[in-house]
Amino acid sequence: MNSLIDFPGQQEVLLSAPEKTYTNGEITVIWKPGVCIHSGKCVQGLGPVFNVNARPWINMQGSGSDSIVKQVEQCPSGALGYVRNEKTSKASG
Repeated sequence: MNSLIDFPGQQEVLLSAPEKTYTNGEITVIWKPGVCIHSGKCVQGLGPVFNVNARPWINMQGSGSDSIVKQVEQCPSGALGYVRNEKTSKASG
């Protein structure tokens, strides 16, 4: 299926919107709305995480971090990216 996903809202707003971040503590997904071409690969590939009808539309608890990373890497436009969060621990002293 190659049809584009129709995001609710006005396209002009998406083009000027700043990037948004979503985290599960282990990874952070970055979405750049102005870059997104709405190919639907994310929604079709991992619907429990990427749901355009939900708010927020990215549910980081919808799947494991490795599955989310694998799907983000399939984004054809580069609108989705991720970073692995650093684990912090308190130093004892």
